[in-house]
Amino acid sequence: MTETTPTPAAGFYGLGIAPKLLEALDKLNFKTPTPIQHKAIPPASEGKDMVGIAQTGTGKTIAFAIPMIQRLAATGQGKGLVVVPTRELALQVAEVVRQFSPLMGMGCAVIIGGESMNRQTAELRKGPRIIIATPGRLIDHVAQRTVSLSDVRVLVLDEADRMFDMGFAPQIEKIVAALPRERQTMLFSATMPDPIMKLASRHMKLPLRIEVARPGTAAERVEQELFIVDRSEKTALLAKLLDKYWGSVLLFVRTKHNAKKIARAIREMPHSASEIHSNRSLSQRKEALEGFKSGKYRVLVATDIAARGIDVTGIELVINYDLPDEDENYVHRIGRTGRAGQPGRAITFAAPDQGADVRNIERLIRMPLTRIKLPDVASADFGAPEAPRPGARPAPAPAPHQPRGERPRQQGRPQRPGQQRQGSQRGQPRQGAPRGDGRRPGPSDRKPDFSRGESRGPARRGRPQAERAGQPNRYGVNPDRKGGIVSLSPYFDEPRRHDGPRRQGRQDARQPEPQKPPQGGNWFTRFLKKKKTDYKNE
Repeated sequence: MTETTPTPAAGFYGLGIAPKLLEALDKLNFKTPTPIQHKAIPPASEGKDMVGIAQTGTGKTIAFAIPMIQRLAATGQGKGLVVVPTRELALQVAEVVRQFSPLMGMGCAVIIGGESMNRQTAELRKGPRIIIATPGRLIDHVAQRTVSLSDVRVLVLDEADRMFDMGFAPQIEKIVAALPRERQTMLFSATMPDPIMKLASRHMKLPLRIEVARPGTAAERVEQELFIVDRSEKTALLAKLLDKYWGSVLLFVRTKHNAKKIARAIREMPHSASEIHSNRSLSQRKEALEGFKSGKYRVLVATDIAARGIDVTGIELVINYDLPDEDENYVHRIGRTGRAGQPGRAITFAAPDQGADVRNIERLIRMPLTRIKLPDVASADFGAPEAPRPGARPAPAPAPHQPRGERPRQQGRPQRPGQQRQGSQRGQPRQGAPRGDGRRPGPSDRKPDFSRGESRGPARRGRPQAERAGQPNRYGVNPDRKGGIVSLSPYFDEPRRHDGPRRQGRQDARQPEPQKPPQGGNWFTRFLKKKKTDYKNE
């Protein structure tokens, strides 16, 4: 009887991979390595420091997972540490690593925020050889001394540029400072800005740069289209596209508040949809991602925080509802479709005033985006004025031009019926009019008004003071009446409680203490008298 053994994957055979790992690759139906895997696995298996740059969705996780597991199995001691920016990416990496680590007798622990610290501490006490963590939670465990980084032999920084964009540079420096100097360091990302290269030059020994694709290169088999529409027409355009494409759709927005609003609008269209952003708990994000993978939700609305943590095969369409804040994030967004050589489609919405942002993206990917127009949706062009939003107030009319130095004539206050302007009574001279001697009255000729008091200033213009006596003023208050409120309600006409005789309380029943007559003299005389009195009392 002839025993048949599974033939190992011929494509991975010449890369120096252990036989057990080759069998696992064959069972998982990995036949041909991707360019980044073909170039990165041999030097990484030898223990060399490396910087890998490749497109999103080209298998970078296997490119560092297999060499790390093989190196740890060969040494028999030490740990492997993988640092990633987001929780979703950590769970994705852990899912790939756990397909190979049990074959070598290694455990794997995931340390991310949003989970119980006690549960993670219990996993760390089991002594896992591979730790996958986000920077913040890893530093928390290091501070509580629940994990030691002194025996880390392999360090992997996955999506390092995203960690720097999210402000994790101080945390990365703390983590690297806690590691031993004798280690292997590998950096993988789709883009590699200058801060990452400075970090590599400080903490890596002669790193080997493996650049499969130029930074910013988009996936080859992804068709990219652009719709120029007003912001008020985006929802109508989205409804047309969801009716046209019936596959799974991943929709990216800029803010988490907009993600919640758009997900609600999609469910009203109606289509099954869920959202994933930083305001959602870890359990809610897991449920949304698993529901999107299983087909429970057809549309997944996400922010850029999850752009690199969604590894779902078979995504038909990626929609950029909002342009990303950074041009490099466009590459990571559209990299969610067309993975592993499969065809895909990416559609971007742009407002008429976002022409400069679109040109920057085209300059980054070195190709123009195809302009598409739908007959049922009003389209626009870059530089055209945007249509007003429904329900918005019209813009105010521009003020008429006034020559410099001239003030616009202010209209006076509307005159009350029956009210005469001061000085307009017959027989009274107008204020400021010349007197009989031809001389205008000066300040010395003004008669003081002792009834109002000089400190209160001149009387207000309006009705004479005599006419206001016994009548309410413009606010309905009569100053001559006790209470000061004029109303048709009889409530205000009743005497108030404090108007009548007050009830004698405890404090009023007490007899007031007789006050001592004030003592004469200055402070020194009073001081001597007090001393004399104290001396007599002694």
